Amino acid sequence: MRRIERVAERIVPENPGGVVYGTLVIGALLAAEDGEHTSFLHTIASALVAAALYWLAHAYSELLAQRLSQRRRLTVEGLAGALAGDLAIVRGAALPLAALVLAWIAGASQHSAVSAALWLTVAVVLALEVLAGVRARAGARELALDACVGAALGVAIVALKILLH
Repeated sequence: MRRIERVAERIVPENPGGVVYGTLVIGALLAAEDGEHTSFLHTIASALVAAALYWLAHAYSELLAQRLSQRRRLTVEGLAGALAGDLAIVRGAALPLAALVLAWIAGASQHSAVSAALWLTVAVVLALEVLAGVRARAGARELALDACVGAALGVAIVALKILLH
């Protein structure tokens, strides 16, 4: 168990919430993708734009909230710090996007590539949830709860795909 904890310490980034958020957002976007009327390039470009938009929106909204509550002015340093602090959102979005691109390079159909990216999204969220439990030294029942929560989020992404198509 100690070895698993050391691995978990290396894997989990400084802002794991951002990674989870970015992964789920792109997973939801890809779940909405039908692949019939768009190309791989269009799907990847729209996911990149969405990831950038979520990253910018999250960083900006947090910074604006701080500025409003603390009556501070907008500065380049403050904006750069907020963007850097939320860069994990982009890292999380990169995981399903990498699966999509790799499947494209491997010659998979667009439908198969999107499915692979969705299943990677499910796996990442489930793995991070279990890693959180391991890092917290959760017992078996708590780890089962962690796994169920991660799986429920994954099922929600898959359900979105099913409902939309």
